[in-house]
Amino acid sequence: MNTKYIFVTGGVVSSLGKGIISASIGKLLQARGYKVTIQKFDPYINIDPGTLNPYEHGECYVTVDGMETDLDLGHYERFTGIHTTRNNSITTGRIYKTVIDRERHGDYLGKTIQVVPHITDEIKRRMLREEEKGENLDFVITEVGGTIGDIESAPFMEAIRQLRWQLGRDAVCVHLTYVPYLKAAEELKTKPTQHSVKELQGMGIQPDILVLRTERHLDDAVRMKVASFCNVDLECVVQSEDMPSIYQVPVSMQRQGLDAAIMRKIGIPVGETPSMKSWHDFLDKQSNATREVHIGLVGKYDLQDAYKSIRESLNLAGIYNEVKVKLHFINSEDITSDNVAEKLQGMAGAVICPGFGLRGIEGKITAIQYTRTNDIPTFGICLGMQMMVIEFARNVLGFADAHSTEMNPDTQHPVIDLMEEQKNITGMGGTMRLGAYDCALQEGSKARCIYGKPLIQERHRHRYEFNNQYLEEFEDNGMHCVGRNPDNNLVEVVELSDKKWFIGTQFHPEYASTVLHPHPLFMDFIKAVK
Repeated sequence: MNTKYIFVTGGVVSSLGKGIISASIGKLLQARGYKVTIQKFDPYINIDPGTLNPYEHGECYVTVDGMETDLDLGHYERFTGIHTTRNNSITTGRIYKTVIDRERHGDYLGKTIQVVPHITDEIKRRMLREEEKGENLDFVITEVGGTIGDIESAPFMEAIRQLRWQLGRDAVCVHLTYVPYLKAAEELKTKPTQHSVKELQGMGIQPDILVLRTERHLDDAVRMKVASFCNVDLECVVQSEDMPSIYQVPVSMQRQGLDAAIMRKIGIPVGETPSMKSWHDFLDKQSNATREVHIGLVGKYDLQDAYKSIRESLNLAGIYNEVKVKLHFINSEDITSDNVAEKLQGMAGAVICPGFGLRGIEGKITAIQYTRTNDIPTFGICLGMQMMVIEFARNVLGFADAHSTEMNPDTQHPVIDLMEEQKNITGMGGTMRLGAYDCALQEGSKARCIYGKPLIQERHRHRYEFNNQYLEEFEDNGMHCVGRNPDNNLVEVVELSDKKWFIGTQFHPEYASTVLHPHPLFMDFIKAVK
């Protein structure tokens, strides 16, 4: 069959969960045997989110091929198990840069470059994935960031309008809106949804399916009202209530027939409803996991989305280990040698979070010294691993001023130093060591035992690395460098074998953890603390 296209837009307010709905649609179509990909189009002018403050945009998710992307791609991968690439994350900045580069190259033969058709044509080309010939996809789901009515999203809406006419029944528009509950009036209000759809219609787009985000259950009368005012079939008005877990959303959407409605709109026989047994088995495990395990997240970004993939990886590993992981954010800026015991009190384990820059560094080092000397299971990721190395150098090797040249360029003991390949790079965006690289694991090491194989591949996002000039001293004193890149000998995994669980990884294993395949490192970490 021809590739079918599903466009997911949002109205009323942002942060309604378009990414979760897009991922859920992808999962439901996969369950029906279709090959699916999901892509995110963001209206901001940044080339990618790599230079954005996590407080602005949450975590930066990295694809296998080394693209810094929006955190929604993490949802796509965790729900569906697909591997996204740089072609699954597009921004206004990338669109305009492509068009301007072509204009400078003379590709437009002197024509005046305009939003329509040149910008919209480039958006359409990317939405249709014309660069990805040979994918043989059944469905391409495209989520557009932001909210209907935003100035910056107008070219994307125009591109969708054109594609709806061009593709006919091969395209469907799913619009996510909000139905607020006014406590004083004790009423659910549909007017914001009506206005949102009216605005969409004013752009020439009639939504085929409405997903109503709500904190309260919507009865059929409310759905009928929305359907009649918005020119949408009643069976195509679906509600997305608050759920105890985002992983219950696909099941809720299936129960309401969202996937069936999409197929009817496209003209595909609906057939039997898939059982999704493995997903339901996971949800059963989740509901049965009631015993709590407390883990401290030591970092500097006091924002849930800043460490989204780490949080989800720990939660998934907890479910498969039959425990409920309770995460406690511990701001490393507030940690001192006087209060570290109090800050970490009651924590069965600690994760030293990734990040950049000097702020909060000493607090992380203090926390690591405490967990190491008190044998509290500790997992250091990227910068967290580097802080493990610095703490060990200071307090075991006796190098009091040991540091990373990122924080202290004049340190006499640069145990963490700028990668050789990074030394002549001045640009900030997309210039780090990014994407998946091989790592050879040392035989007999804990990491090798956890992975169960000698060669792994994990995703990176860093500029600095373990300084191999100090390798022998670390090894001789008990910090073993058990994972290395086979091409350049870059140290990627360190561990203390005399501790219950003390492992640091230069890479980001959280990017590879999915609902049906939790990451082995997180699984083993939770096993050690439960």
